[in-house]
Amino acid sequence: MIARWWNAVRHSGLRARLVLIFALLGVVTAVAVSGGMYIQARTAILQTAQDTSANQLINSITAVVSIPNLPPTQSDLDTIANRLSNRNNDVLVVYRGRTSRQNTLTLGEIPPELQDRIGGGSVVWQRVSRFHQTYLLVGTRVGVRMANGRVVLSELEVYSARSLSAEQANVDALAVQAALTGLLSLVFAVLLALLAARGVLRPVRQLGQAARRLGEGDLSTRVPVRGSDELASVARTFNSTAEVLERYVGDLRRMEADARRFVADVSHELRTPLAAMTAVTDVLDEEAPHMPGDAAQAANLVSQETHKLTRLVNDLMEISRFDSGAAALALNEVDMAEIVRASLRARGWSDKVQTDLQTGVIASVDPRRMDVIIANLVGNALKYGEPPVTVRLHADGIWITVEVSDHGDGLAPEVLPRVFDRFYKADSARPRSEGSGLGLAIAWENARLHRGVLAAGNGPDGGAVFTLRLPVEPR
Repeated sequence: MIARWWNAVRHSGLRARLVLIFALLGVVTAVAVSGGMYIQARTAILQTAQDTSANQLINSITAVVSIPNLPPTQSDLDTIANRLSNRNNDVLVVYRGRTSRQNTLTLGEIPPELQDRIGGGSVVWQRVSRFHQTYLLVGTRVGVRMANGRVVLSELEVYSARSLSAEQANVDALAVQAALTGLLSLVFAVLLALLAARGVLRPVRQLGQAARRLGEGDLSTRVPVRGSDELASVARTFNSTAEVLERYVGDLRRMEADARRFVADVSHELRTPLAAMTAVTDVLDEEAPHMPGDAAQAANLVSQETHKLTRLVNDLMEISRFDSGAAALALNEVDMAEIVRASLRARGWSDKVQTDLQTGVIASVDPRRMDVIIANLVGNALKYGEPPVTVRLHADGIWITVEVSDHGDGLAPEVLPRVFDRFYKADSARPRSEGSGLGLAIAWENARLHRGVLAAGNGPDGGAVFTLRLPVEPR
C-alpha cells in the first residue's frame, strides 16, 4: 500500500509533489507542536486538580474531623461524612468495614489497590469512571491525637470523589484548539507550497516552452534570467547552448545551401556541353556499325557514358528542385491503371512485368511525376531483383496503393532503413552501377510531394516489395 502510494507520488507532477511535501511538513510540525502543548497542558490541568483535591481533603479533615473516642459510632461516621461533603465532593468514611450513610459513593467503588496504598497514612488518588464521567478519587487515613499529645494513625479512612467534568471540558477545548491549529497549519502549508511551486515552476515552465520551441526549429529562442540561484544558472546555460547551436546550425545551413547551389549550378552548366555531346554520340551511334572493331567499341562506350552522365545531371537538377522547394505538381484527373501501362509500354517492359490493375481508379496526380515513380520502382526491381516482377494497383476508398514486387533475395535488414537515401548502394562491392543512385530518392520525394507514402519491405515469399500509397482525396 505504502509502496503504491510512494510510486504514485514519484510519478506525479512537481507541483503536486511540492504541495504534498509542504502539507506533510505542516501536518507533522502542527502535530508535534500542538500535540506537545496539548499533552503538557492536559498533564498540568489534571495535576493541579489532583493536588487541589488532596490539599482540600487534608485541610478539611484537619479542620472538621474530631473523634472523641475510638471506635467511632455510626453517628460519628455519618457526621464526619456530612461535614466533609459539599456540592463538588462526595465523601465516604470507612472504619473497619463500616461506612457512613447518606452518600452516593460506596465502598464497592473504591479500587482495592487504592485501599491497600493508604495503609501507610499517605494521601493517594486515582481517576475512575462514575456515571459515564471521569472522577478523581482521593483517599487517606485519619490521625488521632492521644491524651499524651502524640498523633496516632487510626483505621478511620476517608475517601473523596470529585468530578473532573470541568477539567475534561478544558482538556476537550485544548484538543479542539490543537486540531484547529493543525488544520490552519495545513492550509498555510498548502498556500505556501502553491506559492513556492509557482515561483519554482514558472522558470521551469519557461525552460520547457523554450526547449520545445528550440526543438521545433526556432533557434533564436532564449529564456529570461532572473536572480542568481540554480534556476538562473540553468537558464544561462540554456541560453549559451542555444546561442552555440544557432551559430552551428546557421553555419551548416549556409554550407548546405552553398552545396545545393553548387550542385544546381554545376548541373545547369553541364546541360549545354552535354547537349552537344549527346548530338555527337547520336552521330557516333549511327556510324558505329561502319567503324573498325576498336573504334566501334570506343564509340559505344562514349555513347553509354554520355547517356549515364546526362541522366545523372538530370537527376541532380531534379533533387535540387526538391531541396529548394521549387518542385511543384501539375495535377490532372487520370486513370491510374493507364498511367502504369503507359510507363511500362514507353520503356518496353510490358512483356517483362506482370500486372494486376484494378480498373476505374481515378486520381488527381501529376502524370509526369507518377511516371517517374513507377519507372524507378519497376526499373529497380528488374535490375536488382529476380523475375517475375509484378505491379499491383487497388483502391479501398481511402488509399490508392501501387505495389511493385519481385522474387529475388529481398532487402537485407540493414538496407531497409537507408534504401531511399541518396547515392546509397546496398552492394558495396559494386562501385559503379548503371543508375545515378538517386532514382529511389527521387521517387520518395515525388511520393511525398503527392502527400503520399513510399515504403520498402520484403514479401512473405521473399523478394523486395515497394509500396506507394496515395490518398484518394489529396490532403
